[in-house]
Amino acid sequence: MISLDNIEFVGQGLNRPECVLTHKSGLLFAADWTKNGGVSIIGTDHSVHHILSKDSSFEVRPNGIAVEQKGSFLLAHLGPETGGLFRLYPDGTLEDVLTELDGTALPPSNYVHIDTQGRTWITVSTRQVPRAAAYRGDVADGYVILIDEIGARIVADDIGYTNECLVHPDGKRLFVNETFARKLSSFDIDAKGNLSNKKIVCEFGAGTFPDGMTFDTEGGIWITSIVSNRVIRVTEDGTQEILIEDVDQEHLDNVEDAFGRAAMGRPHLDRAHSQKLKNISSLAFGGADLKTAYLGCLLGDQIARFQSPFSGVKPAHWDAPLSKLRPLLSSNTPQ
Repeated sequence: MISLDNIEFVGQGLNRPECVLTHKSGLLFAADWTKNGGVSIIGTDHSVHHILSKDSSFEVRPNGIAVEQKGSFLLAHLGPETGGLFRLYPDGTLEDVLTELDGTALPPSNYVHIDTQGRTWITVSTRQVPRAAAYRGDVADGYVILIDEIGARIVADDIGYTNECLVHPDGKRLFVNETFARKLSSFDIDAKGNLSNKKIVCEFGAGTFPDGMTFDTEGGIWITSIVSNRVIRVTEDGTQEILIEDVDQEHLDNVEDAFGRAAMGRPHLDRAHSQKLKNISSLAFGGADLKTAYLGCLLGDQIARFQSPFSGVKPAHWDAPLSKLRPLLSSNTPQ
């Protein structure tokens, strides 16, 4: 396992940096719930810049974020009752991208992923109101939306709390974390973007609630677990190795007991019982060799990082031009 002593932190004063993304420039991007909501940018000098929505009539609550090729951002809105997908421009302009489907308002939305073909994948964890009603293993009403040249449509349904999703580097499969079903699943992607042939890559045991994911260049799938602050590397045959864990065992036992009784709720997620990590939720590889792993979290105000023995796969936005962000950043931050 990787020692907690080897974990460092970057940035400061972040507000619910649930999703963290990397870029070849060395910049980090994180979801930001400050004021009206937006994106935090952490420079190579560790300075923090905020791009916040100028729409004072609406608080966007980004959970997952994605970097677009023109330097704007897509935000998966995790509102208290409704969700949707929004675009945030560098000047703070916020616009709707998708707020309803088939005439129905989207529920709180969890994650957004832009793949190498430019397709946009969105996850909705549950149709339950409140969302905490789905913190149990017998609810499976989450789904995946695809936006492409055909339009927006649901391409997978009946998922056990849909969390992060990611197209495999081969471009042929979509991997999905089912947090409270405790599964990592995959779907085949056909030429039209439709999903089929669902397979369970692996099932997780006590203490693991899979949230974020990413791939390494050796075929490994890296999973972050909320509550237990676990980082798990999964091979394609489903073999699991816990690389990091930071949790108070008594707290974890209490959560497990509540989960087993279908009584898990927000109080089990809203306090950190750990030494260093604050309910980690996502992972992204960065650095020149893509061996620096960065961890997003639900409860901390910084981004944790550690050195990985494996290189990560470059994200689709790795080479995205960021010239439109230049006026917002310090002069010593590479563009």
